[in-house]
Amino acid sequence: MTLWEKLKQNVSQINDSLQTNISKFKNNDFADASMAICALIAAADGTINTEERQKTAALIISNKTLQIFPASELKQKFDFYCEKLSQDFDFGKIEAIQAIGKLNKKLDQGRAVIQIGIIIGGADGNFDKDEKKVVKEACHAVGINPGEFDL
Repeated sequence: MTLWEKLKQNVSQINDSLQTNISKFKNNDFADASMAICALIAAADGTINTEERQKTAALIISNKTLQIFPASELKQKFDFYCEKLSQDFDFGKIEAIQAIGKLNKKLDQGRAVIQIGIIIGGADGNFDKDEKKVVKEACHAVGINPGEFDL
């Protein structure tokens, strides 16, 4: 086997591995949890503004894992959780945390959701105490020690 053939085979194996890893994230619970944490971060200060919606839209476009879902589906989920949080923050928060908690036994997906929360929280350059508190609660919901993320 030539060097070129070996390289092509290695690239093919890497692509297969990436496809397998990404495909395990393609499920409704992961999509729900991702948008639930985005909505929780957006609402952490008590209001959900246009800038926070734009941060989530930018994440959907740039995040490889989220790109496996139709953007319209993610927007619908994000809007659903934002509406719940706007109507009644405490009960909306419970519903969002429950959605995140569905990943409790799926640590790789749970970690990915926590990372999404941290990315959204820090997108404006200020990962504030309210945002950290929400991410910490999400860590507990998925069974991950918040210290793993310095929270």
